[in-house]
Amino acid sequence: MTKAELKDKAQSLPLAPGVYIMQNKANEVIYVGKAKKLRNRVSQYFLESSTHTPKTRLMVSKVDHFDVIIAASEFEALVLECSLIKRYMPKYNILLKDDKGYPYLRLDMNKPYPEMSLASRVAEDGARYFGPYGGRYLTQKVIDTLRLTFRLPGCGREFPREIGKGRTCLNFQMNNCDGWCRGEPDQKEYNRRMQQVQSLLSGNYKSVAAALKEEMLAASEALEFERAAQLRDRMNAIEALGQKQLVTAGRMADTDAVGYFETEAKGCFAVLHYVGGNLVEKDYEIVPVTDSPAEAVSSLLKQYYLTRNAAPKQILLPFEIEDAEPFEQLLEQNLNKKVRIRVPQRGDNTRLVELAMQNAREEAQRITTKEERLRGTLRLLQSMLGLEKQPRRMESYDISNISGTDIVASMVTFSDGKPLKSGYKHFKVEGLTDQDDYASMRQVLHRRFAHWLAGDKGFETAPDLLLIDGGVNHAQTVKQELEPMGIHIPIYGMVKDDRHRTRALVTPEGEEIGIAGQQAVFALIGRIQEETHRFAITYHRKLRSKRVQGSSLDAIPGIGPKRRTELLKQFRTVSAIKAAGLQELRQHLPKDAAMAVYQHFHPEEDEACES
Repeated sequence: MTKAELKDKAQSLPLAPGVYIMQNKANEVIYVGKAKKLRNRVSQYFLESSTHTPKTRLMVSKVDHFDVIIAASEFEALVLECSLIKRYMPKYNILLKDDKGYPYLRLDMNKPYPEMSLASRVAEDGARYFGPYGGRYLTQKVIDTLRLTFRLPGCGREFPREIGKGRTCLNFQMNNCDGWCRGEPDQKEYNRRMQQVQSLLSGNYKSVAAALKEEMLAASEALEFERAAQLRDRMNAIEALGQKQLVTAGRMADTDAVGYFETEAKGCFAVLHYVGGNLVEKDYEIVPVTDSPAEAVSSLLKQYYLTRNAAPKQILLPFEIEDAEPFEQLLEQNLNKKVRIRVPQRGDNTRLVELAMQNAREEAQRITTKEERLRGTLRLLQSMLGLEKQPRRMESYDISNISGTDIVASMVTFSDGKPLKSGYKHFKVEGLTDQDDYASMRQVLHRRFAHWLAGDKGFETAPDLLLIDGGVNHAQTVKQELEPMGIHIPIYGMVKDDRHRTRALVTPEGEEIGIAGQQAVFALIGRIQEETHRFAITYHRKLRSKRVQGSSLDAIPGIGPKRRTELLKQFRTVSAIKAAGLQELRQHLPKDAAMAVYQHFHPEEDEACES
């Protein structure tokens, strides 16, 4: 289907909830989305005025046709969307890379020597699964604590195959393991301890501690004091384990705080897990930048909690998401528990979300290199201006003069977001005696592109974007000059705010694109503007200083630098000063100074002047 046909089909959709499925020419599903009103949502993709990220633009360019499924409610649409994303794993949906976070402790009691391990999900393999827990770190900590408490092996050897083979490892030497690789204690004792582990994981730490106490007393009565001491230490460790609730309380955080942040190139979705008000774990996922952070968080939330089949009592978000209510219903349906999704406005919960946002920001900034930031900024600028290609080479122009004297222009070049000093050029405007920025700009741009058309050295490369210091009239002037030359390059004027910073870019047709709300683009255009102005004013001052310092006015008594500058400002050239009459000079200088200047250039008229 053509873009016009896609647009027409989208505008014919009903204003009903449902799911839309974008497909390419090979009938591959490349994107799945949900909408409260299908017509409004799907039409946005095919509107000319839509401002999407480059990723979304690319996705839309790949769409050959799309299907929709109308749902009875927004909740039904949400369930269907989650199911279709899981089935097709579409290329342009934001997808979690793996199922990290909320893992399970797997206890396989079917082996001769039962094993504990960490598992991402529950499988139908006959093993017992405990959890899920707040994160991989916490789960591994539970496993390590249980191994130390029950003095179980953590060396990776397989029993009984490797019993009696090789020397005991460092764990046995450090008294962290009973050395099961020696064949003693025996398999019966190993299984008895693993049964205690299973009982403890089920929350029955008191019964385990009581059983150990009986063993300890029996060993003491049998005068086995060393064994009694070991049992006493194990009993104390288990009681402490139960009191700290490392296992049972770790089954699920009661509160998750979600943060989301995007740099110019990457986004980060972060989740902080809290148990009883204490932070126990952090998960995060690096994702591509999106059109809407709210949509990104909504999409990632669904995958994060539904794939883990677990959720806390409440989830705290940094901002509202459109489908929070149906997602709560879906979690309750799947997990058989009530989960609240909230956007806190004040109090302790607000601080939890702020901390999650800070974590997301730091991770996103850490993972994003300087080059990626610049590339991301250029992609964003391309999207904001609707350019066909990324503006890798940008040229900026500014005019500098004082009352029409020493009119100069600067051409500053930025390549891939960085100054390209070899592409800086100065132009001395010729043939103009009045202050006319438009005529000056026309001349400079004509000369620059005449050099390009001729293939002159230093001008061989054409820019992807032209930035002109000034507003819509400056942009129009440049367009009118270049179009007859057959040059069609995007042109934008740099519109200033009251602090002389570029607040917007304007087309020759007068369309303004505000940039102040996009900090990265605002900073980049600001750097270009400042560099262009600096380069122009530096050259202007250099020319003016050179002309003034070498002036014949220096030899006239009573004419210092200040009066010399004022004369040149008013008359522009020394020749004009020489041609001026005495009365004309007196309009700009005191009587004696005017006489000195006149006599300097007209020595033969000294007597007439004195009279």
